[in-house]
Amino acid sequence: MGGLLKINGCQNMKSYQIYLVGGAVRDALLGLPVHERDWIVVGATPQQLLAQGFKPVGKDFPVFLHPKSQEEYALARTERKVGKGYHGFECYAAQEVTLEQDLARRDLTINAIAQDENGELIDPYHGVSDLQQRLLRHVSAAFTEDPLRVLRAARFAARFAHLGFQIAPETMALMQNMSSTNELLALHPNRIWNEWQKALTTTSPWIFADVLQACGAWMILFPSLKRLAEPMYQQLAKVRLQRLIAQQASPQEYFAAWLADLEKSELDQFFKSYTIPHAYAELAHFVVKHKATAMQWETLTAPEWVTFLGQADVLRKNQRWQQFITVASTLMHERQGSASTQKMQENLLAAAQLFATVKLSTDAMSVSGKEIKVLLENKRMDIFLKEPWKI
Repeated sequence: MGGLLKINGCQNMKSYQIYLVGGAVRDALLGLPVHERDWIVVGATPQQLLAQGFKPVGKDFPVFLHPKSQEEYALARTERKVGKGYHGFECYAAQEVTLEQDLARRDLTINAIAQDENGELIDPYHGVSDLQQRLLRHVSAAFTEDPLRVLRAARFAARFAHLGFQIAPETMALMQNMSSTNELLALHPNRIWNEWQKALTTTSPWIFADVLQACGAWMILFPSLKRLAEPMYQQLAKVRLQRLIAQQASPQEYFAAWLADLEKSELDQFFKSYTIPHAYAELAHFVVKHKATAMQWETLTAPEWVTFLGQADVLRKNQRWQQFITVASTLMHERQGSASTQKMQENLLAAAQLFATVKLSTDAMSVSGKEIKVLLENKRMDIFLKEPWKI
């Protein structure tokens, strides 16, 4: 287990207690880098924090920014379920709310550990023990009140899989029960995508899908991605993502490789249900549409090369072309091994470079835009036909 964090900047808050909580404590105990810190203030009123120079930022409950560090300080609070979905909670923040009550509303025991200003841990729900046992366990039955916690548990399983963490059997049972209700359908699509996107930044993103499939949530959340839940495609996704992670590829490339086996109709249906960031959606669409062409590169004719590279818009979207080659190479490796993959990579790069060298003379620039397009295409076909450009 790693070391604890030193708490600074709270010395003049003697009338109430401040605790470091959540991910900062958890990651420090695991010996992982701590990127941000969250604080809980027990026994204070909003007026007391405002008098200290804190700036209010919370809408649903009192959260304040520290005047110097700009870190978030939240008043201790409890929650009561009053409706469906992620926002179906009523929060209560007051001086009498204890630290233990605040920690009880958290999702997993490893996220419900606090540290005081002396470095002492407050661990009422045995999160330290679960860290040592590498278990993701719910704090209480209140876990079932928030459907987003199914996805958060899956995302934490992906994040900490390389450390040997697994979801506790009793927590998986709760997740399965939650998936059998309509609660997951109350989640906003953006909240669902946000968890998947975060999972794409972990060292084992495929675990996110494995957990959701195991608890029955995948088909509820992503019915258009039924194909990806089949064992063969689960294994393909794992192998592809492992290879791309070893290459330090981008989350967009992971996502495109994951969805590469979908039919266009399946992909279109998925994107109708979820608003995916443009960089992710564009690359995924391009891979599904053009992966077969890339892997048949040796048999492409000059007109086919010109059409392919024109549709790829390689002059303006070179980064997407590079990402496409990375994903296509992973798919090619599955079929023909590393030697053929290397050859394909080299020739796709060479083709784009040759395509970009074609220029029109100054005299040709006086014709219409449509005629310029035809002249460029003809000149590109000529150069692909005449020059021994393939590597």
